[in-house]
Amino acid sequence: MTELEHFQRLKQLVLLKYQEHYPFFQGSWKTFSAQDIQNLIGLIEEINRQTISEKWIYTHLKPEVNQKIPRKDMLNILTEFVGLSGWDEFVFEASSENEAISKTKKKLSKTWLLILLPVIAIAVWYFGFYSSAKPKTNTIELNNEFTNEKIKSDEVKVVQVEDTVERNLEVKDGKVNVKTSGDKETKLVIKSPFYRPRTITLNAANNGSVVPPPKITLTPDDYAMMLKAFMISDIKDWQTRKEQLNKILADDLEVIVMLKNNLGSEYYDKNEFSQKLIVPTATVKRMKIIEVKNDADDRIQFIRIKQE
Repeated sequence: MTELEHFQRLKQLVLLKYQEHYPFFQGSWKTFSAQDIQNLIGLIEEINRQTISEKWIYTHLKPEVNQKIPRKDMLNILTEFVGLSGWDEFVFEASSENEAISKTKKKLSKTWLLILLPVIAIAVWYFGFYSSAKPKTNTIELNNEFTNEKIKSDEVKVVQVEDTVERNLEVKDGKVNVKTSGDKETKLVIKSPFYRPRTITLNAANNGSVVPPPKITLTPDDYAMMLKAFMISDIKDWQTRKEQLNKILADDLEVIVMLKNNLGSEYYDKNEFSQKLIVPTATVKRMKIIEVKNDADDRIQFIRIKQE
């Protein structure tokens, strides 16, 4: 504190000392009346055996703001009036008090810091680790690469692989919900009789959490798509259809048809199966392809069908 700041504090203590003798006074130096000045002069003469002039009080005590500090001998009179030995003790006491307050504040700050550090550490751990480790569910849409249309739910299978654990995911309305946790790497294995198989590896993002893409596109298997179309469409040109089937089906084709009600299976070779598709019946239209495999030339070599 500056000397002027010390003087302002001394003025307030003088007012408090005056109020001890004249408790009815509840004002400030601004409202300090002529009678109050006379009363104060009398008190100082009685307590300090010192004299202070009315003019001096008007000059140094009445102003709200002082431009300079009074003489030290006058400051000694006032500090003795409030119970100290003199101005030097007053300044020393005030400085010591301020230093003590400062030390107390620093000590409190350190104490609060020691208290808050574990809290901050826990918060950082929670939001940085636990929140990222907390399972999150993300919805992924499966689309045809060329048409951008959603893939039919019954024409695709999605398996999530995490820590060697496999889990089949439900595909609904061309979308699949993927639950990820923490920074674990997870894979999505996508299979379909009508689309090229695809494996998506989901890595941890910068914040430690795994964020799947909002959309995954699958590349159609042209021959498998043609085969599906042949099975559900009405015949228009059986000769053209026969030529097309001969092109997309491998010579060593094997077809397994799984019969309803667990009645077993039927086997067809290329010629037998082609004959069924050239003039498709209602039974053929109710067949559902569930697996297709191609040979090295990309021709269809194996078909598994479920009879519905």
